Parts: sequence; structure tokens; C-alpha cells
Amino acid sequence: MKELLSGNEAVARGVFEAGVKLASAYPGTPSTEIMETIGAKFPSIYAQWSPNEKVAYEVGVGASIGGGRALVTMKHVGLNVAADPYMTHAYTGVNAGFLIVSADDPEMHSSQNEQDNRYFAKFANVPMLEPSDSQESKDMIVTGYELSEMFDTPVLYRMTTRISHSKGIVELDDATETVNKEYVKDASKYVMIPSNARGRHVVIEERIDKLRKFSENTLMNFIEENGSKVGIITSGVSYQYAKDVAPDFDYLKLGFTNPIPLKKIEAFVNSHDVVLVVEELEPYLEDQIKAAGIKVEGKKYFGNLGELSPYRVAEGFHKAGVIDALKVAEIGVEKNMFPRPPVLCAGCPHRGAFMALKKAGVAVAGDIGCYTLGALEPLNAMDTCVCMGASIGNAIGMEKVQASDKGTVAVIGDSTFFHSGITGLIDAVYNKSNVTVMILDNSITAMTGGQEHPSTGKTLMGKEAGKVDIATLVKALGVKRLINVDAYDYEQVLSTIKEEVATPEPSVILTSRPCVLMPARIMDEPFVIDSELCTACSACFKISCPAISASEETNKHGRPKAIIDQSICTGCTLCAQVCPPEAIMLKSQFVEV
Repeated sequence: MKELLSGNEAVARGVFEAGVKLASAYPGTPSTEIMETIGAKFPSIYAQWSPNEKVAYEVGVGASIGGGRALVTMKHVGLNVAADPYMTHAYTGVNAGFLIVSADDPEMHSSQNEQDNRYFAKFANVPMLEPSDSQESKDMIVTGYELSEMFDTPVLYRMTTRISHSKGIVELDDATETVNKEYVKDASKYVMIPSNARGRHVVIEERIDKLRKFSENTLMNFIEENGSKVGIITSGVSYQYAKDVAPDFDYLKLGFTNPIPLKKIEAFVNSHDVVLVVEELEPYLEDQIKAAGIKVEGKKYFGNLGELSPYRVAEGFHKAGVIDALKVAEIGVEKNMFPRPPVLCAGCPHRGAFMALKKAGVAVAGDIGCYTLGALEPLNAMDTCVCMGASIGNAIGMEKVQASDKGTVAVIGDSTFFHSGITGLIDAVYNKSNVTVMILDNSITAMTGGQEHPSTGKTLMGKEAGKVDIATLVKALGVKRLINVDAYDYEQVLSTIKEEVATPEPSVILTSRPCVLMPARIMDEPFVIDSELCTACSACFKISCPAISASEETNKHGRPKAIIDQSICTGCTLCAQVCPPEAIMLKSQFVEV
């Protein structure tokens, strides 16, 4: 049987076919759909969202030691969070098979950096697999579990945005019937005190030698011969781009990329006049090949910034002198469509908070989530954004050096607070920091598509769950000042911010209002604008609501008046609250003359 599947869906199918028992993750683009597919289609697999990637990884390790095959998924920066257990897990090895999916995001479509996680495989001395299409995304998962158990090691499974989200025809296989391996108590293997770790480090070095031999012979690293004098060494989606541009070149396509097969590479290079390495981001392959004394080129022609594409690869081939300008022209100049600027949704409860923060003029340390859009014009109300949970720590540091005479506020969402904001708040209490923390609670993990988290009352598998009460947790951490505000009450939010930043102790402002899109779209009565009353003052434009736009009608100075798209407006009231001439009113109150 065949199905049209995205790379993420294919991974989920591969997990099912491999007989995996447990899957855990924290949602992060471009990896999120793997877990959503498992939860929706494969109920035989226990699947859960964890508060963060570190916990998800540790849950997976426990399942593997306990005898069940385990999967942990995350976006590339998630592996930074999970690096602590990951590095030591390379020492302990596995009982049942264990795969870590790291989904990299070249071009930073939805990420704060563009790191290349292939180096994490080399860093920990664990094997790495890189699929180049949906079929391989499924098949290599099954192979990965076999390798994990064969070599007693976790396996890093590196996806990228294009592989995760592109669709292809996939030949499906039956699920493997796996029986849990026996759990055997073995402190020397699983208890990493120094004396045990020293012995396990020896095991790692012996294992990497065995993996080097495997890399030379595995069918995941194969040569396509077309009789060309030009050879291309590549992996992942870069293989697809290169093949699109130059199908007649010879290719050494690498699917098993740590350790790389240096003997096979040397033989391939020696049999061609010119060999180019085509890879996205960093020169991970190129540097290792050159370090072995093998003559190749790559980044000299293709660069290490952003995603590759058929056109960029064609340009690189032309710079290297292996195709002519006519061939580049045939690929065509890439043109970007007119971009839609990122903006908070119409009716988003975060908008009022940023309107008030901007008005208050305080220093704002931001975090990762939908609310990061509060940094953009015209709201322009966020000063920092580093990583998950960093807002509170950043705010503490700014306050300690008196960065702002108007006060310092940390802004963090509910899911991000559970992920890694709790310890920052403890720091604020412990070190008596005069910071105000705004927890923007919209009752969902909205940025990645509406996933459940510890206070939503539901699990990934749709079952009822206990709710962590944020207010109770905040009080338990030692915060004495906790104020609940209505996110849509602009004046209340503004006055509360001013009052709390003036108080010489840590405080928390907890906003209340759910996401307007999830789990169901909220649509109250829309607002309209009376064009007779509208003075074109542009106050409503400054709240950055996509439901509000300029009309064709202007005032006497030629400035456009505003109009509201009633099909988008959620009736949140914010625009009406900031309209000086009170020209914005509910549709039912408007009487057209």
C-alpha cells in the first residue's frame, strides 16, 4: 500500500512499523507533526507532551532502559535543552532501541538561530541518519532502531524543515511485532558516577570504531554512477536539489553521516576530476573530508547561510565551472512572493499587554512564543528574546544593573513558563529582584499549533489530565504579589504594570483570556467604524490588528480613515478602547445614516 506523506508523517509511520512503545516530546517547528500524527493515528504507541525537551528525553531514556523502544522528538534548539541527558546517554547506551529526532530549521523560518545539529552527533560520538525524502524518512527510522540495538547506542535522526514538511509517495510496510526487552539491573552501565563513566567512555571509543566500519559498507551510503567526470558528495535535501540541477553527474549520497565513510569518499574522489560537497549550513562533511587530506570544495561555492535550493545549487555549480550560465538560466531566477508580515492574530489576548507595556515605557525582556511578535512594529514593545525561559533571567540581570529607570518587565507565555520559566522565577524570589513577570496565559501552546500542556487538562492522547494551577504554583515559589488582570482591559493592564514595577519586590501579573483560535475560534460580535466620526488619527492602526486596515475614504488632510473587516474581527474591544473620537462601536450599536 502507498500513501502521500510528509516527512514528519513518514517518521511517525516508521515509528509504528518499528514497534516503538513510547514517544515523548515538547512541540517545536518543524518537528511537531511527528507526535501529532502518532497521537492521532497510532494508539498502540504511548505518546506524551512533556514540559520541555530535557524531561522528554529523560522519559525516553527510562523507557529504553525499561525495555521498550523509545522515540524523542524536538526542533534543533530543543537538543540544546536536552543536551545534558543526551551526552551522558551516549555513555550508558540503551537496552531497547532509542532514536532522537532533531529537526533543523535552515533559513530560520520559525527559529531564533540556524545551528547545524549534525555536530551534536560528532560531539557525542553517536551514529546519525539523514533522510532525503519521505520514503527514506520512514525506512531509516526502522533501520535506526536496529542500529541502536546492534551498537548499544542512541541514534541521532536529523531532519530539516523541507524534509519534514514536503510530501512524497511512501510504500508502507507492516508493523514489527516487538516484545519488550527484559529490564536487567546494571549499575555499571546505567549509573554514571565517575568510576562507571570512565569504563563507559572506553565503550564509546570502541563503538565509534565499529561504526566507522559500518559506515563504509552500509547501503545508506551509496554511489550513483553516470559516467561523469564531476562527482557530488551530498546528503539530505541537498541531494534532491543537486539531482534536480545536474541529474547526469555522479553522486555519493550519504544517509549515514556520523561517522562518515572516509575510505569510500577517498575512492570516489580519486575516480573523478572534480568533486564538490553540497550541504546546507555548516561545512560538516567538507571539513572532515579535507581534514583527512582528501581534495574537495564546497562552501567556497555554496555558502553556509540559509537554505539551499535548486537555483542556489545551480549558481554554485556555475561558480565551480561545472555547468554553464545557460543551465542556470533554465533553472530560473527565484522570486519571493510578496511577504505577509508576521502579526498577532485579530483578537489575540497578548495585544493589549504589549500596548500597555509600550505605553508604560518599561524595559521588556521577551521570550519564545506567539507573543514574540510584540517586538515588531508598530507595537515595538520587546527588547530581548534569546531562548525558551530566558525572559525572567534577562529581566533580573537588567534590573540588577538598573538598565531602565522606568522598571523592568519579563513577558512569558504559559507553556514557556512550564518549559523553563519556573526556575527563573525562583531566582527572582531568592535574589530579591525587583522585576515584574507577566505570564500571558492563553491556555494552550499556540505558536506550534495548539498543543496541550500541563495546565490545559488534556494529554496528547486526548485523555483527561490534572491541571497545574499557575497562580498556586507562583505563590508556592514564594511570590507575594500576584495580580490577575483581564488581557482585554487596556487601562487595567496599564495601571497594574505601573503599580507593580514601582513595588520593590518581585511580582507576577497573570493575564487571563484564551487563544482566539484554539481549541475553537472565538468570534463575538464584531466592531465597525463610523466613518463620519473617524478622524483618521491612526490610533487604531497602532495596535497592529489584521482586521483593521486603511479605507479609500480620507480626512481633509488626505489621511486614510480606518475600516474593520467584520469577518476577521473577534470583538475583543481593544480598538474601541483606544479610539479618541469613539468612532469604533459594536455592529449592533451602529446605525448607518
